[in-house]
Amino acid sequence: MTNSAPADESDATGPPVVARILLCVSVIICGLALRRCGLGLGLPAFFVKYGGSMLWGAMVFFLVAIAAPRLTRRNVASIAAVVAVCVELFRLVHTPWLDGFRLTLAGALLLGRIFSAWDILAYGVGIGLGIGLDRLAASISETPRLTPRAETARNDATPPRSGA
Repeated sequence: MTNSAPADESDATGPPVVARILLCVSVIICGLALRRCGLGLGLPAFFVKYGGSMLWGAMVFFLVAIAAPRLTRRNVASIAAVVAVCVELFRLVHTPWLDGFRLTLAGALLLGRIFSAWDILAYGVGIGLGIGLDRLAASISETPRLTPRAETARNDATPPRSGA
């Protein structure tokens, strides 16, 4: 049995977990800011509603990627999509205690209040955004960087220019 590289870049594992945590926190902050300030800034309600749902989908992607860092992006995206669809379908379930929780800020942010098939589409776009950000972070983390010591050695090895 050989250990071969992934078939294509979409199967590659992502950046370090720390980068994914930072991306996830950034997405959460953007989502909260959009929901809290978006209408006050004059953004259309459609953009605030579905932009928040899109960022929620990206957050789910990063939470899955953080929890299972060895999975490929494709697998992370698949699991995130299943989670997002299940949460949306769970909105069709109504009990007094669950509806009471949904009326709280935490309940509204985590579970939402009412079912919308359009939210599922927004989650899919958000998961796609998460894939793109994850690839970007991976490419940045793979860029070779010189350490200060290597930079000094490189500079010492460079012959001085003649002042002709």
